[in-house]
Amino acid sequence: MEVILADYLGFCYGVKRAIKIARENASEDGTSCTLGPIIHNPQMVERLKAEGVGTVDRLEELPEGTIIIRSHGVGPEVYQEAEERGLKVVDATCPHVKKAQLSAKELVDEGYNVVIIGEKQHPEVKSIFEWSGRKARVLETEAEAKELDSCAKLGIVCQTTFSGAKFRQIAMHLLEKSRDVRILRTICTATDQRQAAAIDLAQQVDLMLVIGGKNSANTTRLAQLCNEYCLTYHIETAAELRDEWFDKIEKIGITAGASTPDWIIKEVYKKCQNRA
Repeated sequence: MEVILADYLGFCYGVKRAIKIARENASEDGTSCTLGPIIHNPQMVERLKAEGVGTVDRLEELPEGTIIIRSHGVGPEVYQEAEERGLKVVDATCPHVKKAQLSAKELVDEGYNVVIIGEKQHPEVKSIFEWSGRKARVLETEAEAKELDSCAKLGIVCQTTFSGAKFRQIAMHLLEKSRDVRILRTICTATDQRQAAAIDLAQQVDLMLVIGGKNSANTTRLAQLCNEYCLTYHIETAAELRDEWFDKIEKIGITAGASTPDWIIKEVYKKCQNRA
């Protein structure tokens, strides 16, 4: 049995940067926390907690100390509230997310009706929406794009981890909605690379293992893409592997979301190799 790793997998630049920032601001007295999980990987969040970086869901849960803005970003009012509460603000927002936030604001300021293509409940999309002054419309499907009313000026941005193919399909419908359409394709390079590499590998193997948090949108999307080509399992750790998955399997492909640590990938890879 052959085990093959995707050419691009695991931590992206934005996640590495966020983890580094969090570790640099750790504290032993529990006064350093991220606002929400810094990345969508429960194992990494737990490891950071042991290193002195906690997690709070609301600013009022941290009476004093350092609040770390997670990689998915937040709206501008959060920065203001944190400063009013006397908290030290450390910004670990992914630069690509920051670009999407500012792009939405720029389009609104220039008089465009703004559409955010992405998942309505994803924290990154919510943060981009806040930076639009809560004026943007979030679209997730082609059907929603078809129903959008026509307008004089239409600006489009995208969730950084959204499917490139799905973005193109939705955007094609939006081109019919205005004579003045400005598209700022804010999908990051790491997302494109991981999706392309996963699809390529899935066409060469009998089974794909996609490693990452079950709450990770980009990991879930990788699993959905791979499942179109071969049998696919989305797992968080090596402990989830099952013997029966490998019956009559000759080639296994492994990929991982942008928020999946190397040590988890190595554990899965090693366990698969031991079965070979």
